[in-house]
Amino acid sequence: MNETRKAVVSVLGNDQRGIIAKVTRVLYEHDVNILDLSQTILSGIFSMVMMVDVSSEHCDFDSVSRELGTLGEELGLQIRIQRGEIFDAMHHI
Repeated sequence: MNETRKAVVSVLGNDQRGIIAKVTRVLYEHDVNILDLSQTILSGIFSMVMMVDVSSEHCDFDSVSRELGTLGEELGLQIRIQRGEIFDAMHHI
């Protein structure tokens, strides 16, 4: 069984219809599983952070990152995915 590899997806920008659907579609198409999610809208600014599992053999992290970046450009949002190891290392320093 594969060890779980986590990543953090962040989304920030002006609120608009379909953000969650479009972001999660990209994740679904790359076999990325959402482990936890937090989202809010504050004064018209949409913010979402997701902890995701990118350990599937069908998940190419670089492809997911590129597609999320492209989607962010299309929607006028900042969408990023970062490997979980970055956050783990920050807490061990």
